[in-house]
Amino acid sequence: MGVKFFAAAAVTGLLLNAIAAAPSAAQQSGLAADSSFIATAASLGLMQVQLGKMAQDKATSPAVRDFAKRMVDEYTKTNEQLAAGAKQSGFPHPVVLRQHQQVLDRFFRMGKSSFDKSYMEETVDQDRAAVQLFQDESEGGKVASLKQLASQLLPSVQQHLSLATETAGAVGAEVTAANQRERQGS
Repeated sequence: MGVKFFAAAAVTGLLLNAIAAAPSAAQQSGLAADSSFIATAASLGLMQVQLGKMAQDKATSPAVRDFAKRMVDEYTKTNEQLAAGAKQSGFPHPVVLRQHQQVLDRFFRMGKSSFDKSYMEETVDQDRAAVQLFQDESEGGKVASLKQLASQLLPSVQQHLSLATETAGAVGAEVTAANQRERQGS
């Protein structure tokens, strides 16, 4: 009888340890949000570098080409930080997500005549989304290293939005919030 009791107590103890070690639904939700942040932020950065390289070739405006060069340089550095943050936090190596690949495909097929305005409109839209993404992570992230990384990179992302909006205005691109909703199909 003592052996049965001991065996039952041991199994119960193991189950309680497993339950205690398993992340709660709130923790899993937080980790999913952190995972979504790093995947989306890294994909966005990879897309910005590729779009910037495309813009250096296709843009007709010197302001747009200069902006694109700056974005390639700055997002290359940001991408290195995001990749390191992903690795440190145990998330997969960054890749371009489907939604960002679709944007790249659309611009790849685009001719030079309509490139500048479209590129700047897209960049402003993407930068607005990036600012929101980085703000959300810096305020509500559960993985401390990613939360800190988002806080550290947020001012740079905000500066990208400001510069993109300024450059878009210089080439006559429409960058209103209504335009953003229309392009996203809302």
